[in-house]
Amino acid sequence: MATGPEGARSLQGALINQPSDVALRPGVQADARSIAEVHVETWRVAYRGQVPADYLESLSVDQRESMWRAMLAETGTQTFVLDHDARVVGFANVSTSRDKDAAPATGELAAIYVLPERWGHGAGHTLMASAVDALRDAGNSIAKLWVLETNSRARAFYEAHGWAADGATKVEERGSFVLREVRYRTTI
Repeated sequence: MATGPEGARSLQGALINQPSDVALRPGVQADARSIAEVHVETWRVAYRGQVPADYLESLSVDQRESMWRAMLAETGTQTFVLDHDARVVGFANVSTSRDKDAAPATGELAAIYVLPERWGHGAGHTLMASAVDALRDAGNSIAKLWVLETNSRARAFYEAHGWAADGATKVEERGSFVLREVRYRTTI
């Protein structure tokens, strides 16, 4: 991600219809716990009825924190956090596409999560704008993401931002159940 004055202007430009107590910034190691808390809480609410309840309850903030510490240390990925009243309420993570069939200059929106209490308040729009800007700034002309096939709320959100299903699907086995995902793409 761009740092310095130009990067700061770019991030601040993404603050779409947000109150003055909202800040968008690059994620840092100190955010790993907060990002993990948002990740787990959002999964538990967004995937209720789509993923077995016992699996959702077993999600561990400690395990996700370890995962996010590693992700935040990786080169080639960028994570943005959205603070409201000095509390992380959402995050997005982008990278080059991990798909084997990805063309050159293809980026990926690997994650975008917002606490349910902030749904419908523009937080997701702000994070989406910063993620797409970062992918474009990294030289990508195409962006892809994977979404749970049954996640109609997220799919509608992506479609409202110009993303469309491209026909690719995958199945991820999670022990006693499977996650069926569809791939979306957009030109940036």
